[in-house]
Amino acid sequence: MGRVVLSVFVDNTSGVLNRVAGLFSRRSFNIHSLTVSETENPKYSRMTIVVHGDDETLDQIKKQMLKLEDVKEIKELIPGDSVYRELVLVKVAVSAEQRPQITAIADSFRAKIVDVAKESMMLELTGDENKLHAFIELLDGFEILELVRTGLTGLTRGAADAREAK
Repeated sequence: MGRVVLSVFVDNTSGVLNRVAGLFSRRSFNIHSLTVSETENPKYSRMTIVVHGDDETLDQIKKQMLKLEDVKEIKELIPGDSVYRELVLVKVAVSAEQRPQITAIADSFRAKIVDVAKESMMLELTGDENKLHAFIELLDGFEILELVRTGLTGLTRGAADAREAK
């Protein structure tokens, strides 16, 4: 089973997310990661969908999605030809003595300290999945109070793949 990252260009209308997710659900197919946001043109949104499956199943999903009226285009984001990013926010319990350790870890990953309270710190990191996993592993010795990740998003490299919404 392979992993595929799909960039799906859709109309920015209510119910689109439900229709696309429903297509996966009806086929008992799990979405590993999903991010959706308005594009540079407010009439359209871009969904980045990460799925795992065999080639035949993934091909069928793409064909079924293209049949949806709201779906305008589907691109597979190929590793090396695309840039993938994800964001993580981590709230860590810290004592005054632990703050320098947390700060050093944040600095080594170029993470931002976005909130400091008496007994906690919140860190923000953007990067590829491997970088985020390594960061979270280093924080394993500390008490992680809360953690949230955005899910993968990405675009193809270069201007040749940029599209203008019609």
